[in-house]
Amino acid sequence: MTSVWKRRNVLTIVLAGGEGKRLMPLTADRAKPAVPFGGIYRLIDFALSNVVNSGYLKVVVLTQYKSHSLDRHVTTTWRMSTLLGNYVTPVPAQQRVGKRWYLGSADAIYQSLNLLNDEKPDIVVVVGADHVYRMDFAQMVDQHVASGAACTVAAIRQPIELADQFGVIEVDPESPSRISAFREKPTDPQGLPDAPHEVLASMGNYVFDAEALREAVTRDADADTSHDMGGDIVPWFVARNEAGVYDYQDNDVPGSTDRDRGYWRDVGTMESYYAAHMDLVAPLPVFNLYNSDWPIYTSYGPQPPAKLVAGEGGAQVTAYNSILSPGTLVTGGSVNNAVLSPGCYVDTGAEVSDSVLLPGVRVGAGAVVRNAIIDKNVWVPPGARIGVDHEEDLARGFVVQDGLTVLAKDQVVPEAAPDAPTTEQEQA
Repeated sequence: MTSVWKRRNVLTIVLAGGEGKRLMPLTADRAKPAVPFGGIYRLIDFALSNVVNSGYLKVVVLTQYKSHSLDRHVTTTWRMSTLLGNYVTPVPAQQRVGKRWYLGSADAIYQSLNLLNDEKPDIVVVVGADHVYRMDFAQMVDQHVASGAACTVAAIRQPIELADQFGVIEVDPESPSRISAFREKPTDPQGLPDAPHEVLASMGNYVFDAEALREAVTRDADADTSHDMGGDIVPWFVARNEAGVYDYQDNDVPGSTDRDRGYWRDVGTMESYYAAHMDLVAPLPVFNLYNSDWPIYTSYGPQPPAKLVAGEGGAQVTAYNSILSPGTLVTGGSVNNAVLSPGCYVDTGAEVSDSVLLPGVRVGAGAVVRNAIIDKNVWVPPGARIGVDHEEDLARGFVVQDGLTVLAKDQVVPEAAPDAPTTEQEQA
């Protein structure tokens, strides 16, 4: 049944000002939500796709940190029907309330209250811009309205031993849809009434009555807080007994399977960013990109189809458990357990394995790339080795983190030494 609240005035605010320090150097030249993911996407595409698939077509994206590529992607990709009054638009920090930038996620909304003044929504959906998941927000809004809560927080069940990694929601045993406490990374967590071995971790997604949100962020603006939605605004509603919780396991997304239902990844670290990519290339992917009932929208430009051809001397291509994006060309090389973004090229005898290549990466003949993440437009010279020897990688100025070698956008890779072993010699 179509939600009544889909026909009411619902404004969505996407918080996309994150700096993403833990994803350096991928965030050296772009905001975290603009980081490429899964070959053809940007991280923000997942949040925006969830919102528009839910039927909410008035969306503002609050940006701040190095936002040019993010702004460009949103404005060129996310075009809605202006005839129907729909829009997805980036809103940069504007210093509307003083000579300062956003001090936190709550302050970002406070400084953007003019958007609520203009749109006059009944309900405000607030979502983060850098998680990988599928979610029907209309179901969350329905519960929010039915519960009478002023604030509802989306939460995902996690093992209790991981509680110290999340903002944890504790519920009232007599009323499990009400939040009794919101604790940041507790070391003595309380298990759920129906699952003592689990806790509810905040997903960073919220639904608010519009006027309640306005009051909360306005009060917070003058308080001595960190001006954070999870750390300050939610506890304010909890103290007033006006906060509810939405259990993500109850969300039923069209087209989802038993394997990928409930998938959610915070890709805030290099390790989790890499692991989420490996989820995609598994033979039975944990996160299914092929769900046409709930598509992830994006734009990757006028790229030709991917192509695999024999290389010099008739060298054959081997490729398996990999994503080859449009514009990818593999000429007699080997690609396995890897994601190749648009415009990537792998030359004869080169090996790319257990790696993520962002757009425009070129791997020369006989080069080896293993356990690596390589940002845009990097040229790997013939015979060069990346991710094979961490000491060698560090000596060349590459980042080595969580067992991965990471190269920044446009980073120069030195030519291979004349006596560097070839792939064939290493195998021997």
